[in-house]
Amino acid sequence: MKKGVSFLVAVTLMELASFLVSAFDPSPLQDICVGINDPKNAVFVNGKFCKDPSLTVAEDFFYQGLKNPGDTQNLVGSNVTFVTVEQFPGLNTLGISMVRIEYAPYGVNPPHIHPRAAEILTVLEGTLLAGFVTSNPEHRFFSKVLNKADVFAFPQGLMHFQYNIGHTNAVAIAALSSQSPGVITIANTTFGSNPPINPDILATAFQLDKKVVQDLQERFQ
Repeated sequence: MKKGVSFLVAVTLMELASFLVSAFDPSPLQDICVGINDPKNAVFVNGKFCKDPSLTVAEDFFYQGLKNPGDTQNLVGSNVTFVTVEQFPGLNTLGISMVRIEYAPYGVNPPHIHPRAAEILTVLEGTLLAGFVTSNPEHRFFSKVLNKADVFAFPQGLMHFQYNIGHTNAVAIAALSSQSPGVITIANTTFGSNPPINPDILATAFQLDKKVVQDLQERFQ
């Protein structure tokens, strides 16, 4: 009798665990996904169609796109080269991606958010100031000066940045915990949205003169 009860308890727990797993909503790998009834007008969600495993070759898991330095001759003095599933299809379903970041002297990878990934960054050359800010209401600011071979982690969804505080170029490489981490650059998103956000809203939110907001919007459009 005891064995029978133990068996029923085990089966019940397994079924409950199965229900909890199947009831979990996986994190989306895109920004928006509107329900649609007609599959002819639909797109594949959370990944890509898979290649026939029997046709898969070693080259599907190989990528050379990080060997060339990026151009840092721009307003922020940095360049980010992404290696996500879009550039490297072999990452599909693996839940990982990476970036290479170059910084001119005093260049900055501006404050931004990865909505779908945590990040771990390693400095290859130079000296960086890296930091992130926690969510409301604390807004705690964590920062650290990083030298060659130092590592710093950025929690998922928190605003973070890196700034080259050295007199020479700097290089870093980072791994992210999603094949499609997404990136929201705060300034570009806020002042460069399409269509523009009503400047009265931004003027109130940032406690700025409306003309200042309009000037910023013109700069980021």
